[in-house]
Amino acid sequence: MKSKSKLLLSFIIIALFSCERKTVWDVREFGAIDDNKTINTEAIQSAIDACNEAGGGTVTLDGETFISGTLLLKSNVTLNVTENTVLLGSINPNDYPVVDPFIDATGQFRGQCFIGAIDVENVAITGKGTINGQGEMFTPKNVKETIKKLGIEIIKPDFSNLIAKDNKYVNNNIRYSNRPFLVRMVRSKNVKLKDIHLRQPAAWTLHFFQCNNFEVDGVDIHSHANRNNDAIDIDSSTNGVIKNVTIDSGDDAICFKSTSPKPSSDVEVYDCKLKSHWGAIKFGTESMGDFKNITIRDCFIHDTRGGGIKILSVDGANIDNVLIENITMENVEMPIFIRLGERGLTYRGVPKKPVGSINNVTIKNIKATVSSLDKLRLKPTTGFFFTGTPNHKIGRITFENIDVTLPGGGTDDDGKIEVPENETQYPEFIHLGATPAYGVYARHVEQLETNNVVFHLNTEDKRQETVLIDVNK
Repeated sequence: MKSKSKLLLSFIIIALFSCERKTVWDVREFGAIDDNKTINTEAIQSAIDACNEAGGGTVTLDGETFISGTLLLKSNVTLNVTENTVLLGSINPNDYPVVDPFIDATGQFRGQCFIGAIDVENVAITGKGTINGQGEMFTPKNVKETIKKLGIEIIKPDFSNLIAKDNKYVNNNIRYSNRPFLVRMVRSKNVKLKDIHLRQPAAWTLHFFQCNNFEVDGVDIHSHANRNNDAIDIDSSTNGVIKNVTIDSGDDAICFKSTSPKPSSDVEVYDCKLKSHWGAIKFGTESMGDFKNITIRDCFIHDTRGGGIKILSVDGANIDNVLIENITMENVEMPIFIRLGERGLTYRGVPKKPVGSINNVTIKNIKATVSSLDKLRLKPTTGFFFTGTPNHKIGRITFENIDVTLPGGGTDDDGKIEVPENETQYPEFIHLGATPAYGVYARHVEQLETNNVVFHLNTEDKRQETVLIDVNK
C-alpha cells in the first residue's frame, strides 16, 4: 500500500513540475550562435515568437557577440541582454526591412530599425549588455563597399504613396535613407528599457512613436557613428518617464517630437547626464502635435555645442505647461533658446496645421557656464534667446533664480544688430544670427516674468545685458 502511495505522490510531483509555465527562453536553444559572424535573425526572432505564443516571459542573450538583422518584439516579451554580451547589427542593408515607414522633416524615408515593437504591449529591453547598430557601416561609401563585397543589390521598398503633393521638406529633397534606427517602439503601450547600453546607430537611437506609458531607466547611450544620431526621441507619445540616463550623442540628446498631429505629453525627465553636439534637451523641430505637461529637472548638461535647452514650435504645436528646474550646464553654446515660428511642415499625409503657440513655460534654478569663444559657432553668443513672430507672439514665460556665466566679446557694432524674423526658416539660433544682447534677447512675447536673474562676463561685452522688443513684462 505504501509503495502505491509513494508512486502516486511521484506522479503528482512530476505532473506539477511539468505544468510549470516556462518563463525564460535562451536564444541558443533556437540555434543562435555568439561567434560574431553568424547572422542570427531567424533564431532570435523564433525565440521571441515562441515566448509570446506561450504567454510571455524573457528572451535571454547570454554569451559573447550575437549578430542579427531586424528583430520585432511581441507582446509580453522582455529581451534581456546580459552583462558583457553584445547584440550587434548586421552590416547587410537587406537585413533591415521597412516597418511603419514615414518621411521625416529632412525628406528622408524612415522605417528601418534594428529592434522594433509595432502595435504591442508589455515589452521591455533589459540587462547590462550592449546593443550596437554598427552605424558607421551605413555611410553611403561603406554601404557601397558592403554590397559589392557581399555581391548583392539593395532591396528598395516603394515609398511613393507616402509623398503628398502639398508636403514640404527641408531643402525639398526627398531621398531614401537606408539607415536603420537602433530601437523603435511604435504605437505600443507599457514599454520599458532598463540598464541597457545602446551604441552607434545609423540614425536615431531610441524612438517612441505614439506610445503610451513608457519608461527609460539607467540606460547609457553613445551615438556618434553617423548623421541624425539623436539619442532619445519622444514622438507623439504620452505618459513617460526618462530617468538616470547617460547620453553622449552627435545630435539631440533628448528630443520631444511630433511627426503626427497626436501630442507628446505628460512626460517627466530627471537625474540625467547629457552631452550633445547639437542640443541636449529639445522640443521640435518636427512639431505638428502639441507638447504639454512636461517636466525636466535635476539634470546635468555638459560640453554641448548646439544649445542646452531648445523649445521650438514651428509646425503647429501648442506648447503648454512646461517646467524646467534644477539644471546645471557646463560648456554649452546657448543655455536656452525658445522659438515660435511659421514653418508649417506636414508629416504622414495629414493637412497643414495653423501656427501653434508657446505658453506657461517656467524655467528656474539654472546655473550655466557658456563655452569659450573659440568653441562657439555663434559669436558672440547670448544667454537666453526668445522670439515669436510679428503675428504670433510667445505667451507667458517665467524664469527665476538664474546664474549664467558668458565669455563676452561683443562689440559696439554687435550692439546694433537687427535680428531677422525668418518666420518660415529652419528654427535654429545660428540661422537667426547674433543678437544685440549678451544676457537676454526677447522679441514678440506676451508676458515675460523674471526674478533673480544674474549674468557674469569673463571678458568685456559692449552689448546690452537685456534687449526686449515687443515684449510685455
